Amino acid sequence: MSEVKISAETRTEFGKGGARRTRRAGKVPAVLYGHGEQPRHIALPAREFAAAIRHGGVNQVFALELADGTTTLALAKAIQRDPLRDTYEHVDLIIVRRGERVTVDVPVQLVGEPVRNTLVVHENDRLSIVAEALHLPDHLQVSIEGLDSGAQVRAGDVPLPAGVELAADPELLIALVTSPPTAEQLAAEAGILPAEPEEQAVAEEAAAATTEG
Repeated sequence: MSEVKISAETRTEFGKGGARRTRRAGKVPAVLYGHGEQPRHIALPAREFAAAIRHGGVNQVFALELADGTTTLALAKAIQRDPLRDTYEHVDLIIVRRGERVTVDVPVQLVGEPVRNTLVVHENDRLSIVAEALHLPDHLQVSIEGLDSGAQVRAGDVPLPAGVELAADPELLIALVTSPPTAEQLAAEAGILPAEPEEQAVAEEAAAATTEG
């Protein structure tokens, strides 16, 4: 994944009020830190930042063009988003170096179809890996094709691209193939208890009497 160039203005206003004014101006408040450098309070163009995340995912590397004329590579460490407004509220960016290996979480996609009449439970949809900062995969894929009830997919089963290492526990459960719940199990989960034999007989007799009447 190549870096995306984006301008970064220095922020001079802080606190909630300053952040609101930054967002109203069409920018995302952010903090840049790492590699022993003092944290810098910056603002990123909201539209360009959102487009980069949509295209490259949350592990997109940015080439930040700073106000002092320098360019710094950075990776989003934490993103605060408003789901109702579909806007970015704040971003923590960590400085990375070309060739540096970093630990990130990437989405895991399940591909293929299991045996018919089975149910797939996706237990963990992200996986922690170690890779070079400028060669981070935007997602990983693992096949569930033909798996039968009882089959499990663990982190160690997920194929990794060249140069990528697993940081998660290899035994971490990614997906489980199981049988669909029975009607009795669904009723039990809903708190519906089966009728006792006596109660069932009385109910049947009452129904029969009503029908005859």
